[in-house]
Amino acid sequence: MSEPRVLLIIGGGIAAYKSLELIRLLRKGGIAVRVVLTKAAEQFVTPLTAGALSNDKVHQDLFDLTTEAEMGHITLSRQADLVVVAPATADLMAKLAHGQANDLASTLLLATDKKVLMAPAMNVRMWHHPATQRNLETLKRDGVEFVGPDEGDMACGEFGLGRMSEPDAIFGAIQSQLGPHKGPLNGRRIVVTAGPTFEPLDPVRGMTNRSSGRQGYAIAEALARKGADVTLISGPVALPAPGGVRRIDVETADQMLEASLNALPCDVFVAVAAVADWRPKQAATEKQKKGPDAELSVTFVKNPDILETVSKHLDFRPKLVIGFAAETSELEAYARAKLASKGCDAILANDVSDDVFGSAKNQVSLADLDGFTAIPGTTKADVANFVARYIHKRLG
Repeated sequence: MSEPRVLLIIGGGIAAYKSLELIRLLRKGGIAVRVVLTKAAEQFVTPLTAGALSNDKVHQDLFDLTTEAEMGHITLSRQADLVVVAPATADLMAKLAHGQANDLASTLLLATDKKVLMAPAMNVRMWHHPATQRNLETLKRDGVEFVGPDEGDMACGEFGLGRMSEPDAIFGAIQSQLGPHKGPLNGRRIVVTAGPTFEPLDPVRGMTNRSSGRQGYAIAEALARKGADVTLISGPVALPAPGGVRRIDVETADQMLEASLNALPCDVFVAVAAVADWRPKQAATEKQKKGPDAELSVTFVKNPDILETVSKHLDFRPKLVIGFAAETSELEAYARAKLASKGCDAILANDVSDDVFGSAKNQVSLADLDGFTAIPGTTKADVANFVARYIHKRLG
């Protein structure tokens, strides 16, 4: 099956710089991109940059003699699986709402028979202007889909609705519009756990750890890009769900275990989450006040071992179970011991001695029955891509 194709129309506005990251995400996700720049967009994004990132010709002029000799605006509008406008300026929204076609971008929007997704970006007062809101309602009635805008600081110095959504959010919306596409892991159900757990001490305080969830989220994203049906069971993190991934939010180890068991059967289980080994035997029902005593005693009990429970599940044991071991020393020895005791198929030994928490970097090695292998690369994306390839290879 050929890769899906997006026709990306970049409007004129400071948010146009985000469209370059969007192109990168689309290409990384196996989605072809063909770019159209408006005249105003050329003030912010160069055709050379957009063309290099998309690996395709960038289109700018309606009256391109070579292209229009073949009715290029019709061909462009029909060859895509989805038309995306990002940033969608007030001008582009108005043109489409009123059926105007006086440049290549607006002509394409009228000539297409495919779904249109717009990511608005403009000054907060422009967004709230009655004319823009009328155009918005008209476009929604016509079947145009929208992602954003978001609220926040703007380049003009004002604050409010009007910021273009971040590229990963637009990418997720695009994936939702395109639906699942075939890849080497198409049809495989994979469960990934990520992030920390939070064990309450009282209604206010709790015990957690420094895991940011970024490695687990990167693995979930890499697997989804390869066509897998991914369920991400996440502890409390400040990360958006990767596009095309089903996310289940939990807090405690008990909740994560329950969600993991409910997600079975699956083909692969990847336990990346940093699950607390212990929890308070009894959480206080009211906030614990500081008293005259200098100490506070808490009795802890062991949390369930999610990796071992899934690895040794009698009825729905996945074909492949991969665990993580965060260590500061003796990676190979600890990884091999964990591999044997948990009953899983592979352990990813994560060297956390160099303050990798919350950063994009990571140093990981893989332990399985074939040996102990350092994963090439130094980033969490490198590790995620390696894991996705490893899973594909192991599943045959």
